[in-house]
Amino acid sequence: MDSERRTAVVVGVLFIIATVASIFASMVLGSTLDGDDYLTSVSGDQIVPAALLFLVAATSAFGTAILLYPILRKHSEGLAAGYVGLRAFENILYVTGVVALLVMLSVSSSAGVEQAAGSDLVPLAIALLALHSWAVVLGTLIFFSLGALTLNLVLYRSGLVPRWLSIWGLVAAIGTLSYGLLGIFGVDTGLGSPYMLLAMPIAFQEMVFAGYLIARGLRVTTGRPREVPKGQVQHAGAPS
Repeated sequence: MDSERRTAVVVGVLFIIATVASIFASMVLGSTLDGDDYLTSVSGDQIVPAALLFLVAATSAFGTAILLYPILRKHSEGLAAGYVGLRAFENILYVTGVVALLVMLSVSSSAGVEQAAGSDLVPLAIALLALHSWAVVLGTLIFFSLGALTLNLVLYRSGLVPRWLSIWGLVAAIGTLSYGLLGIFGVDTGLGSPYMLLAMPIAFQEMVFAGYLIARGLRVTTGRPREVPKGQVQHAGAPS
């Protein structure tokens, strides 16, 4: 197995890890932040595992960009660098959301919380929840979908994967971007929202893409063959 084939397998595995970790993190977190008293009721049994899983998802997602960059840059160096940059911003916002969760846990566990009046905690609770919510919207939706658009554009133009797979990725990324923009403009996009359907296609596409990378790898090319002008025949052994 050559190095590029191994890279494709590792990238496929990282895509799966990122998706699975993100889903499990959301499941572990559950409805912890939905109640009015979330700042005083958060539990380390939920926050810590969810935070660790979110960090695994963020690291795995950023790893896909780092590993794919040497391959993608052969076809479009600008888009390849853009993909790494967008994944980096996504990673930063992922971590920001995790920090907000951990700060909630620290405040909830502090000795002074039980003595504090409920109204005294309201501004802090609102700020931490807003920080977490905006980090999710901007990181896991906006920058994620922009990164997916960039990646699938390179894949489409280069033919590294079947065209139907990259077209699916482009359309699905637009759906996810629309979902994120709805959240920015104040539309309820939380769990149970029908708009979540906009984000489903990209999840399935990434799993199919990951499976393709593991099973088949990328159609890596070393460069375009030089075209011989019409009417010119190059004889064997002739200098080129």
